Amino acid sequence: MKNNYRLKTVVIFSLFILVNVLACNNSVPLTDKKAEAVKDTSVFTPPDTGTIPHDQFGDMVRYGRELILHTAHYIGPDGTKGHYLGNKMNCTNCHIDAGTRPFSFNFFSTHARYPQYRGRENEVLNVGERINNCIERPHNGSPLPLDSKEIMAMECYIKWISSGVKVNGHANGDEPLDLELPERAADPQKGGEIYAANCASCHGKNGEGQWNADSSTYTYPPLWGAFAFQNGSSPSRVLKIAGFIKANMPDKIATWKKPFLSDEQAIDVAAFINDGSIHPRPQKKHREIPDYADTKFKPIDYESAPYLDSFSEAQHKFGPYKPIIECHKAHNLPVIY
Repeated sequence: MKNNYRLKTVVIFSLFILVNVLACNNSVPLTDKKAEAVKDTSVFTPPDTGTIPHDQFGDMVRYGRELILHTAHYIGPDGTKGHYLGNKMNCTNCHIDAGTRPFSFNFFSTHARYPQYRGRENEVLNVGERINNCIERPHNGSPLPLDSKEIMAMECYIKWISSGVKVNGHANGDEPLDLELPERAADPQKGGEIYAANCASCHGKNGEGQWNADSSTYTYPPLWGAFAFQNGSSPSRVLKIAGFIKANMPDKIATWKKPFLSDEQAIDVAAFINDGSIHPRPQKKHREIPDYADTKFKPIDYESAPYLDSFSEAQHKFGPYKPIIECHKAHNLPVIY
């Protein structure tokens, strides 16, 4: 009887696996742990573009939105308004849907929370300076003049997106999805398997991205290599990008309401993408200026010492993260990631 029961169990389980494999369009999670659907918690709804006013302010809002969607066209290496970017990515490659998608590095509450202290620069930055921060880091470029029309237009668009959000407040959905952190370290090798099955078809086998028809910009951005985001920028941190991956990847399959990858898988593939031992990327230009001069505000997944704790650079980058968090809480240190 026991053997017969076990045989039935194996057959049923095998059929379950087969059905799920066929249903996933060849994008297959590579562990047994399934991604769990996220409860709908009534996220912030940004205003419809049809409500942009037809006046001088509205004209700047529309231009700002164009800059977010088509950044390379306007200020890229071959830009029509200047050559400020070091690559041909667009802001919307990270700030998806021009910064309006929940849990996707959106602009829901950006204008409401700036000026803001930024630990990496150890300074209080305004919105324009924060925009330049992105142009210099993920885009590996040079800052725009703060009084330029382009900076002002992007500020206007970001202000318009934030309509209705209280000053210094947050809007539901303005941060990455929460992650249940594993007890183990992130595994780049497992992440590589997940990447090959679910990510390479869009971002390329070698992380090179996918060009649009005339190679003027990317349909899917590069994830490492000479034209990807800089080391030390937000996407180069494992936990920072893992929440984004969980909510949005694979593209057109995952949503924040129904992630496709489990938390562990999202963390593993983030570790694979950001493993500097196998994936080089651009380095910070002014390396004489330290990031996080006040190490108290350094995120726990930032890979470079010094730290205010005794954990290694490898553990800060790949985990396990729970002992670091417990240590920070025990010593009244910020827990940032």
